[in-house]
Amino acid sequence: MSLEVAVAAPFRQQGTTRMGEGEFVVALSLDRDWFSPDQAKRLIDVATGRGLLSRDDGDLVVEFDPAEMSVPEGFTPDESVLREQSTFERVLDSLVAADVDKQEAVAAINERQRALGVTIEAAAVVYARQRGLDVGDVADRVRRELKDG
Repeated sequence: MSLEVAVAAPFRQQGTTRMGEGEFVVALSLDRDWFSPDQAKRLIDVATGRGLLSRDDGDLVVEFDPAEMSVPEGFTPDESVLREQSTFERVLDSLVAADVDKQEAVAAINERQRALGVTIEAAAVVYARQRGLDVGDVADRVRRELKDG
């Protein structure tokens, strides 16, 4: 969640859903003093990879409503938001957030991987869908990886 809050903050501050990459970096590094400029650029890469931001004609466009995110007083994002999660980690986090026991999920995913002969990411998507979770963005990425690989 702190990734979304960190991404939303500059857009909320400007009252927009679109801004230049430089503006975004300045907002996070100089205005808020949350990250160094290099870390702010890394945050852009992570957020783009997660589908929270997109690039359009040199600008960053937020892909969710930043007004719906609140930035708590005294909030400072943890540097762990700069680490891009693997596809498997993202699906596993979704499962745990849906109250699925983490060990149970990992065991079931491993079983599906063995039974289906697919990647761990594909098995995780299959398991999540069987549990009724919408992991469409991750599923699309896994589908592309399977086609390309």
